[in-house]
Amino acid sequence: MTRNHLLLLGLGASLSMQPALAQKNPMPAKTSATLVGGARLVEKVTKKPGELVIPYEKYVLPNGLTVVITEDHSDPLVHVDVTYHVGSAREQIGKSGFAHFFEHMMFQGSDNVGDEQHFKLVTAAGGTLNGSTNRDRTNYFETVPSNQLETALWLEADRMGFLLDAVTQQKFEVQRSTVKNERGQNYDNRPYGLASENVSKTLYPYGHPYSWLTIGYLEDLDRSNVDDLKNFFLRWYGPNNATLTVGGDVKTQDVLKLAAKYFGPIAKGPAVAAQQLPAPKLSQDRYVSYQDNVRFPMLQVVFPTVPSGHPDEAALDALAEIIGQGKNSLLYKNLIKPQQAVQAQAYNASSELAGEFTIMALPFPGKALTDLETEVRATLAEFEKTGATAEQVARFKSGTEAQVVNSLASVRGKVSQLAANQTYYNNPNRLPLELKALRAVTPADVNRVYEKYIRGKHAVVLSVVPKTGAVPPAKADNYTASQDGYQAPNYGYEGLIYTKATDSFDRSKQPKAGAAPLVQVPEVWQSRFDNGLRVMGNRNAEIPTATLLLTIRGGHRLEQLNRNQAGIAALTAALMNEGTEKYTSEQFSAELDKLGSTIQVGASDDNTTVYVQSLTKNLPATIKLLEQRLLHPRFEQADFDRLKKQTLEGIANQVTQPVVIANNAFARLVYNPADIMSVPASGTAATITGITLDDVKKFYEQYYAPNVSYLVATGDVDQATFTTQLGFLKGWQQKQISLPAGEMATQPDKTRIYFVNKDGAAQSEIRVGYLSPLTYDVTGDYYRAYLSNYVLGGAFNSRINLNLREDKGYTYGARSGFQATRHAGPYTAAAGVRADATAASVKEFMSEIQNYRNGITDEELQFLQASVGQSDALKYETGQQKAAFLSRLLEYDLPMDYVKQQGVILNSLRKEDVQGIAQKYLPAEKMYIVVVGDRAQAFPGLNELGYEVVELDNDGNRVATATPAPAAITPPLETEKMKVVTKSAKGKKEKRKSKRDKDKD
Repeated sequence: MTRNHLLLLGLGASLSMQPALAQKNPMPAKTSATLVGGARLVEKVTKKPGELVIPYEKYVLPNGLTVVITEDHSDPLVHVDVTYHVGSAREQIGKSGFAHFFEHMMFQGSDNVGDEQHFKLVTAAGGTLNGSTNRDRTNYFETVPSNQLETALWLEADRMGFLLDAVTQQKFEVQRSTVKNERGQNYDNRPYGLASENVSKTLYPYGHPYSWLTIGYLEDLDRSNVDDLKNFFLRWYGPNNATLTVGGDVKTQDVLKLAAKYFGPIAKGPAVAAQQLPAPKLSQDRYVSYQDNVRFPMLQVVFPTVPSGHPDEAALDALAEIIGQGKNSLLYKNLIKPQQAVQAQAYNASSELAGEFTIMALPFPGKALTDLETEVRATLAEFEKTGATAEQVARFKSGTEAQVVNSLASVRGKVSQLAANQTYYNNPNRLPLELKALRAVTPADVNRVYEKYIRGKHAVVLSVVPKTGAVPPAKADNYTASQDGYQAPNYGYEGLIYTKATDSFDRSKQPKAGAAPLVQVPEVWQSRFDNGLRVMGNRNAEIPTATLLLTIRGGHRLEQLNRNQAGIAALTAALMNEGTEKYTSEQFSAELDKLGSTIQVGASDDNTTVYVQSLTKNLPATIKLLEQRLLHPRFEQADFDRLKKQTLEGIANQVTQPVVIANNAFARLVYNPADIMSVPASGTAATITGITLDDVKKFYEQYYAPNVSYLVATGDVDQATFTTQLGFLKGWQQKQISLPAGEMATQPDKTRIYFVNKDGAAQSEIRVGYLSPLTYDVTGDYYRAYLSNYVLGGAFNSRINLNLREDKGYTYGARSGFQATRHAGPYTAAAGVRADATAASVKEFMSEIQNYRNGITDEELQFLQASVGQSDALKYETGQQKAAFLSRLLEYDLPMDYVKQQGVILNSLRKEDVQGIAQKYLPAEKMYIVVVGDRAQAFPGLNELGYEVVELDNDGNRVATATPAPAAITPPLETEKMKVVTKSAKGKKEKRKSKRDKDKD
């Protein structure tokens, strides 16, 4: 993740307002108050009416730990973030990927927290947690109900001060395998996944810490050892190189007392000096290329720019938007609209040590990258002639400021910003100066940074070309990084000593949670228009924004009535996002940008939705645009032709993506061939080719109607205002619409494996499941099935994920779950796994599903009830969450107290109930198993599992005769019976020697 994603798009730097009591001297001043545990108050920032400021207090403990606390009592939850100022930029040649690898190891238990317990304890508390690593920092964070604050701080402190004795070689090896799986899933097995790696090693000098990706190289991971890990921890993970940020429904002095208790005794680590490196200098354009398993070639042109916080950063962000973001950008006008490129964009990404201005384009097949580069450079030349206009800059500022406001909708958003700004700038209060820098940007500033960093400057030009060899790169490769003059940095790893803290309390005891907070579901108002449109709303004045969600029933399922037009629902929604009767597509986009608003139409399997996000002050103008988009679409032929062509190319591109191949193959098997759900929502090449603009107009006129729709609204607006502003919807004409029922599927007579070959796939994609008979409900078998699956494959520390990821190291993540709407949906277990572990992974999936029918333990039941039961505090925080909740109430006509009813079901749940649901809805002997992978690596061993193996092509057709189940092999479901044993936390640590993790940047 780039720095400008972390710092509200990196809105530049300027002088901050000086709040009361604020002082920039990090050393104790005579006037500073020494508080509990020797903490020193550094500054206090308060919010005045009308200001966009995050109030907080900042302290420093004697060991150097910075503590930032922001009180926010709007929801009964708390977010805890510990950020260490170390990322991949503190690595060196031969040791790449270590910061990220170490992030994984931080979830492997510590002296007082058992292996695999960190995730379990937070999840059982009703919370969520994760960690991430980028070039410049690593952070760990939890969102928990407010009564679980002390547990979160205890967990974070234990791994800061008491990690190393819990590290074992076995944990090290499993996590190394997990990181390799992550690289395989997110880079090696993903189209264009290695583009950034090739750019980085070409743009930066040999040995520069930005010349490799945070994920690192596999060979470097292979040569690392446990001693490397321990030295990394001792060098960089001291409290003086960390910031603890806590926000939410807390009292500042309570947080400070707990921080001093748990973190205060931890010894200060070695000093960490600021890192500064010169910007890369290019003496010529550097051309590089590589082959990938892609349909569309890709061109990237990357110019070195400035690090985050530089005065020119905001102007560079504006320049990127003008050149290549949105329907009013130059790249859209010159490449996308005339159908020269499937995708084209520009962006400026700034990190702590350097920045990159990137232009990226994917041409339609048949267009040479040489010609594409010429057109990209011609677009830059066009900007040189026109320069930035006042209107373009104003749109950029409005849109970016709205994003800043929306980022404050959650406590996590506020805490994350405070933590990042403290880490990088020693100033949590950068929001006012970022806004000041944003508002100060002028067209002259944008033109100046173009001249300074882009015009006539050399760039890295990357070509990603298909492995077929049919498309040559833009130019022949002309650059290889020179190792001349490189000197490895001395980071001071010699003589590091692990010194444990001495406590005055028993740190081995997990803190007891306080009384569970009272969680209130949103209070709502309701109305119904005469045309049948149902409306529900909620007043939420926390931030000055409004969120609307209009749902029109139907979606992909409407195509059941005319299967020859599969994909028309998605195509119609896409065309709705273009022009209207009053505005062209570009004009409409410009009007939205001026307001900083969003109006987006999208189609799903069951519905078409219209999502609206606006600042409260701009809601009236946004609603007028909504009226245009919803009731007066332009439906222009040129827009239709372009979108149709893009759709067809997207369908053709699906064969390059193992994930999509697996999902499509699974759907074709699960659903009745006569059911439209067996066809992708995007349609097929044959169906899309036959759709005309008149067909889209007819679909819109026939199926967009108020009497099959419902609207929810939440935000800083009252019912009367919302109702008045939405009055135009009362004139929306209702229609007679019959929604189709789903086709009943024939269940498989036995479990079979269906294999699809994907040459060169770095991982295998596995799907296991069937079409369950369940439809959506909140108090019946569907809800109970959700509860039952939670321990099997719904939580991070579920049986499936712990087995395949934590114990075996086969995958970066595995999961399972039931899906349903008004129509029955599939039960699916899924993972991307190491190619050489494909057959073994299938075996483990089936073993876990079968064994789950034998029942769960008392401990697992307690975990399920605690985790699900306490999670409500996190469900209704943001406008989007509230809108989704209200929409669900209307969609399924749910009782207002259904959440309480679910609580009764959950609290009375017995092990026998879970087992009964599992036995009823997990027919392991009658499921589909789909495997997509490289035949040479993935296929061996599949026909030894005891199942018939059927080979399919990308379209689901059989390509070989079925491979019968070997008669001599006992079906695997009979071979392993899992004993149901209750494990204590300590016992589990001894029995499962592995680890944990989360999504990584």
